[in-house]
Amino acid sequence: MTTAAPAGQAGAAAAPSNATQADRPLIWIDGKMLPKSQAVVNVFDHGLLYGDGVFEGVRVYRGRIFKCDSHLNRIFRNAQAIHMDRQGGDKFGSGSKGFPYTRDEIRHIMEQCVQANELSEGYIRLVFTRGVGTLGLNPFSCPRPSVICIADAITLYPDALYEAGMKVIIADRPRTPNTCLDPMLKSLNYLNNILAKVEALSANTGSEAPEDEVFECIMLKYSEKGEQIVGECTGDNLFIVKDGALVTSPISVGMLDGVTRTFVINELAPALGLTVDEHPITVDELLSADECFLTGTAAEIIAVRQVDDTVISNGEGPVTRSLREKFRAIVTSDSVPTD
Repeated sequence: MTTAAPAGQAGAAAAPSNATQADRPLIWIDGKMLPKSQAVVNVFDHGLLYGDGVFEGVRVYRGRIFKCDSHLNRIFRNAQAIHMDRQGGDKFGSGSKGFPYTRDEIRHIMEQCVQANELSEGYIRLVFTRGVGTLGLNPFSCPRPSVICIADAITLYPDALYEAGMKVIIADRPRTPNTCLDPMLKSLNYLNNILAKVEALSANTGSEAPEDEVFECIMLKYSEKGEQIVGECTGDNLFIVKDGALVTSPISVGMLDGVTRTFVINELAPALGLTVDEHPITVDELLSADECFLTGTAAEIIAVRQVDDTVISNGEGPVTRSLREKFRAIVTSDSVPTD
């Protein structure tokens, strides 16, 4: 669903009227809607040079932006956490007028990208980079952040795995400690996740059946004491089911405050009469769970049937299935939540 741009505020530029399928997806960059072949960033952009920026992955269902407000709240919170609101002032970050776009303007940009790409079901990647600056680290040498919005289709995992369940491993690489770079900060610096993801992909020998392929891994909380506390995966949050109740580690152990995770806790679980207990999950507790599942914007809700060599369940368990079916019923309804 699209709306007119708020009066007096910047909106997305019109899509090229002669765009071909090869031009798609059309991508919004700093006020221009461009074919993908022309959608480029400056080599002096600090997002490229230093991973200096923040982003969101957002789902589109039935042409509506799922949990749009939640995603906007998080990206603006994170933009402020890396001091993007101080750009445009002097070299010390003083005298700035603040972030150059409002939430309503960013919402309108996303809506225009969905409309321009004629998406009913899809995925939005919204990116705020530090913008063009110098080769030095000083973020305030970049006078203005850049905004990029991509709206396209996405398939994260094979469809068959939603009923068969995934096989995952526990990565050797732990999550970055909160005091170094809080995982709640969804920044463009994803090397911690990527290097753990490589561990998962490297666990494939090439001879497994498709359902035995490893796409994801669990990242433990960093601990000098040798504690084995389950945090999240490289791109998804994690829940277990024990005796009919949901359990998930709290955000404080070091993980992203996932929008789908919050939706499960605050809306899906209560609707199904399920209780949720947030406490630090140990590896032993994980391996003795009745069910395990992952949540994420791209993944939605997907079962985990095996962790390393331990079989958790024979495919998707009944609690996971009820959550996934409830989720799909909501996002395919006439009332897709955009709050």
